Amino acid sequence: MPVSPYIARMRKHIGSELLMLYGVSAVVTDGAGRVLLARRGDNGRWSVPAGTVDPGEQPADALVREVYEETGIEVEIERLGGVATHPVVYPNGDACEYLNVWFRCRAVGGEPTADGDESLAVGWFAPDELPELDDWSRLRIDTALRADPQPWYAAPGEHHPALHRPDNL
Repeated sequence: MPVSPYIARMRKHIGSELLMLYGVSAVVTDGAGRVLLARRGDNGRWSVPAGTVDPGEQPADALVREVYEETGIEVEIERLGGVATHPVVYPNGDACEYLNVWFRCRAVGGEPTADGDESLAVGWFAPDELPELDDWSRLRIDTALRADPQPWYAAPGEHHPALHRPDNL
């Protein structure tokens, strides 16, 4: 899916400068306890399904929409996994920092299908057989799958390695 009209309008004003956005991520499991991952279209890396919240949209609605659009899987949210800010610099140089809310979800329908744009491949992986993932993906998976039902957040002053700011931000 192309850049949202809202973000495109904002980029006309600020170019590639830092843009603060709202994001959602889903740690989706199936009946066998496998985790749903998508190979991202922008950088080719495996990650949990994620996307931006459109103006006027609630995070839970955005999450359900994004997971289905990117993976073909219908989900039901089980609980909040965590919240943190996360910086990104895209290959075209656009800088963003997302206030990301991630949820633990379970699959309730659909077939894993890449959309060919945001996702190049989609698959189910056993938690102990995940492909190479960055620290940001690992943080969301580990915190959403833990037995403790309390949402994760970076405590005041905590500097988790997954939440670093790239040098070019």
